[in-house]
Amino acid sequence: MTRTTRTTASSSRTAQFRKGTTLEMVRLACPDANQAAMISESFGLPILDSDGIRALHERLITETADSLGEGLGERAMQIHLQRIVGAYVGSAHGAGQFYSRAVTEARDATAKSANDARDEDVGGPAGFDSAAQRKREFAADMGVQAHALRMAAEGAIVAYEHVVGESWKPFERAVENPGQTVDRKAAELQMAAFG
Repeated sequence: MTRTTRTTASSSRTAQFRKGTTLEMVRLACPDANQAAMISESFGLPILDSDGIRALHERLITETADSLGEGLGERAMQIHLQRIVGAYVGSAHGAGQFYSRAVTEARDATAKSANDARDEDVGGPAGFDSAAQRKREFAADMGVQAHALRMAAEGAIVAYEHVVGESWKPFERAVENPGQTVDRKAAELQMAAFG
């Protein structure tokens, strides 16, 4: 005999939030100034002016807010800057994730190329790099880019705090009835009409 269990829907709904990307997430994914400098030196890439990038973006956001000051109220300015800073943070986080994947692929390719019995991983023809070398160079490029975007995001956050007067936090959107599709909601409304 089979026994069925019924689950009861709770009458109180808990609000669930779609989490935004935080600065800490960016810092975990993107290289810091020291690591970016090591990458640049090891691969012959330009060494970035990290402080300069950060200061420039701080100035950019501050000057933008100054120019909009008369046209926007306090709350409108906060919302506007929230979105702009969120875009910088999201871009840096995406670059950091891409960098992490590139590093993983470079490590895998390098480990495979160390195995002498594998023909597909041997160095390229004379004058060409091996696939593993190309992956390492690509990961290095992505690391420098991710670092630059991290510095831009950090500068934007400092400017937000200066203009708004409070720390920047990612926007968290409330998810209404998670898991329920529009079709299901429509069906419930239609069935309710029958009484």
